[in-house]
Amino acid sequence: MHIQNDLLLRAAKGEPVERTPVWVMRQAGRILPEYVAVRSKVSGFKEMVETPELAAEVTLQPVDILGVDAAIIFSDILVIPEAMGLPYEMLESKGPIFETIIRGKADIDNLRIAQADDLHYVHEAIRIVKKELNGRVSLIGFAGAPFTIFAYMTEGSGSKTFSKAKKFLYTQPELSHQLLKKITQSTINYLKGQIAAGADIVQLFDSWAGILSPEQYSAFGLNYVSEICNAITEVPVIVFAKGAFFARKEMGKLNCDVIGLDWNMDIAESRELIGTNKTLQGNMDPCLLYADFNTIKKETIKMLKVFGPQRHIANLGHGVYPDIDKDHVRCFIDTVKGFQF
Repeated sequence: MHIQNDLLLRAAKGEPVERTPVWVMRQAGRILPEYVAVRSKVSGFKEMVETPELAAEVTLQPVDILGVDAAIIFSDILVIPEAMGLPYEMLESKGPIFETIIRGKADIDNLRIAQADDLHYVHEAIRIVKKELNGRVSLIGFAGAPFTIFAYMTEGSGSKTFSKAKKFLYTQPELSHQLLKKITQSTINYLKGQIAAGADIVQLFDSWAGILSPEQYSAFGLNYVSEICNAITEVPVIVFAKGAFFARKEMGKLNCDVIGLDWNMDIAESRELIGTNKTLQGNMDPCLLYADFNTIKKETIKMLKVFGPQRHIANLGHGVYPDIDKDHVRCFIDTVKGFQF
C-alpha cells in the first residue's frame, strides 16, 4: 500500500525529507482524554492490549488528535514473556508484576520459544490499524530488547536497581545466555509476525540498558540486539537503548537504520560516535513539555538545528509522562512540523 506521508520511513533510510518527521513515545496513552474514555470501559490495561479492536482504536488516536507522522501499535513489551510461559499482571499505579520469576535452569527449561501465532491479537490489531490508516502515515511495530525482558523475568517487577537481574548475570552467566537466547528467538518470531501483519518499521526498546556496565551491556545486551537487527531485513529497525550513552560507538556498528537517543546523550557527540550512516531519533527531555508554549517552541527549534535537516526523527528522549497536557505535546509536534531549515 502506498503511504502518503512516508517522511518517517524516508528519514529512517537516510533519504531526503522536506521536513523532520515527528512522533512521540507513549503517544497512545493517558495524555489523551479519548484514551482514558476507552480505558474506563474495560477491566484494565491488559484487556486493551489483548483486544485488537481497542488496541487499534487507541493506536489511531494520536494520529487524528496530535497529528504525528506515524502510529505505533498499542501493546506492551511484556507480551513476550507471557507468550513464553511467564504471565504478568499490570497493577494500576504499581506497574507490571510476575507471580513466577526465573530463578534457575528448570525455570528456563520450562519456557517455550514464542511463535508469531502466540501473539495473534497484536498482529490482528496491526491489520485493523493498517486498514483504518489507509496509507495516511506509517505504522511502527515494537518489542522489548532481550536484556530488558530478561530484567523483568528475573526481577518479577520494575526496580530501581534491578539487583536480582544483575546478580543472575554475575552468578549464573551461562544460564543468563540461555535465557537471553530464548528471548531473542521469541522476539525475532514476534517482530516478523508484526511485519507480516503490516508494520512498516520496528523499534526495539532497551529500557534498562543503562543499569549495566559497558562490558556487561556488550555481552548480555548489544550482543542479542545485534542478532535481532541481523534477522530483521524486511523493514527499517530503530534501536532505543535508554541510558546506554557508553555504548553509542558500538551501536553505530549495529545492522539497524536508526539509533534513538535519550536526553542525556549530547547530539553532536552522538553523531560523532555513531557515525553519519545512521539516522538519529530523539532526544527532547519529556519534562520540557511541562513548560510554557514559548519555552517548548524555543527548545524544540534549538534541538532541530543541532540535529540538522536530514537523518533525524524528532521524538522525546523517553515516553511522554501521563500528567503532561496534550496541548503541550501538540505544541512540540506542531513546532517540529512547522520548522523550515
